[in-house]
Amino acid sequence: MATRVTIHDVAAASGVSVATVSKAVNGRYGVAPETAARVLEAVAALGYESSLVASSMRSRRTGVIGVLLADFEPFSAEILKGVSAGLQESRYDLLAYSGSRQGDGEGWERRSLSRLSGTLIDGAILVTPTVVNAAADVPIVAVDPHTGRAELPTVEADSRGGAREAVDYLVALGHRRIAFVAGRPDLKSSRLRDAGYRESLAVAGIPFDPSLTRVGFYAADTAREAARTLLTQPDPPTAVFAANDLSAIAIIEVAHALGLDVPADLSVVGFDDVPEASRQALPLTTVRQPMQRIGQTAAGMLTALMAGETLSATHVLLPTRLVPRATTAPPR
Repeated sequence: MATRVTIHDVAAASGVSVATVSKAVNGRYGVAPETAARVLEAVAALGYESSLVASSMRSRRTGVIGVLLADFEPFSAEILKGVSAGLQESRYDLLAYSGSRQGDGEGWERRSLSRLSGTLIDGAILVTPTVVNAAADVPIVAVDPHTGRAELPTVEADSRGGAREAVDYLVALGHRRIAFVAGRPDLKSSRLRDAGYRESLAVAGIPFDPSLTRVGFYAADTAREAARTLLTQPDPPTAVFAANDLSAIAIIEVAHALGLDVPADLSVVGFDDVPEASRQALPLTTVRQPMQRIGQTAAGMLTALMAGETLSATHVLLPTRLVPRATTAPPR
């Protein structure tokens, strides 16, 4: 089998450095026209034009849309399914990319965009980004955006309304000590779910109790520790609303380890309705957000931007719906 032609082969054949080949391939400044032409000739002669980079060089298009993720987990997997469905009738391929995260992970999308935009992807969908804005040479749409005012077009579910529906349901069952395990504080969705929780309590005439709130960061391990401290305090909650399903499932595991019966001793409600939620031994009561529809909508917005169209709306908010299952019941 023939060895794949690399950028080093092109550099050797055209008598220039790898850096010069990269600049010529990407159409950047600092390369004389005759040098760029020599690089192009080497690319064509060696067959390097079969790569995405070379395609980008010739047409400024790769035909690839990138979905940039912090992690491959149930929520992002459902978003990916929706994006894929949204691109089925298009000419675009889909690249799912999770780059290396350094330190606390902030700014991962900036690093990923700098590596991919302009050479490997024609547009990007950022899923739960850590920053408000991320500049790039390609159109961008954000899913479940960071807090703050963002200039990027965004798609998200109604986190505030969904949280209110979850807590209203627990109140209607008769619960008064309702705990909340929040998500990532840097995400708009988490803050809105916190706001919906507090608003529902206020409408029901239940005073907000700080001892019943914890931050779970949308992560199972953190949610487990939050659950232990909530459920072992002198006056524990009779119900917990978790900001996502993975946290809710972790809370149920801790409750069982502590000898509590779900839902007789503790009712638990999640948020998302990932596939795992309905596959538990006790199917999880949760707030369903249309994750695949979110991905499909983001794909439609991005392809419209890439076609030079003006979006009719730069912020799309999709409805949520409570799905009662086996993890909720009236308190004893």
